[in-house]
Amino acid sequence: MKKMIIASTSTLHGGTYLEYLLPMLEHHFSNAKTIVFIPFARPGGISHDEYTAKVSDAFAKIGKSVVGLHTFADPKQAVMEAEGIFTGGGNTFQLVSQLYALDLWDSLRAALEKGTPYLGCSAGSNITGVSMQTTNDMPIVYPPSFQTLGAIPFNLNPHYLDPDANSTHMGETRETRIKEFHVYNRLPVLGLREGSWLEVHGGTITLRGALTARLFLQGQEPVELESGTNLSDL
Repeated sequence: MKKMIIASTSTLHGGTYLEYLLPMLEHHFSNAKTIVFIPFARPGGISHDEYTAKVSDAFAKIGKSVVGLHTFADPKQAVMEAEGIFTGGGNTFQLVSQLYALDLWDSLRAALEKGTPYLGCSAGSNITGVSMQTTNDMPIVYPPSFQTLGAIPFNLNPHYLDPDANSTHMGETRETRIKEFHVYNRLPVLGLREGSWLEVHGGTITLRGALTARLFLQGQEPVELESGTNLSDL
């Protein structure tokens, strides 16, 4: 039975890394002493070791240790035997490419299906959808496929931003880009604002956090969803 937290971001303005999520994560990972961290998205190009150290500092605040997946001789076995899994943010193309290179998708799916608690932030949330095609990231590498875990039956756009009425910026908005996606794809897309997350428990998917999320369906006007909305039927 799936047990997942899928967050738009790891860090809120004015806060420290994972700070706003830690009270919930203490419960989410209550039965895990050690978290296996997937560092492949490498935000800003930092090393796997640097990224793992940053995550370790955050999880130490709730009494959890962290081990980077890159340190295991057998990553598939590490994923399957993990007490808890966290995939961090960064570049989704880089993350997806590395997961394909290591042939980890089936192992990750199996771990989630058996109930291993999972946390994803940003890129680590993108991969829980059906595909990575609604990411905001630059295509710095070329993955073999855009298909991802399909742990939820729709796509995400983390860090979703609303147009600023006072801005002079004339480029594309997030809504514009998602509408472009829907010219060729029917898959629903959830614009997940920073500070919001999805809670997945078994087959139930619930929007959490203080903010609304913006749901995009092909050929329809987008709608705002209140925190607490059940998204299981999407």
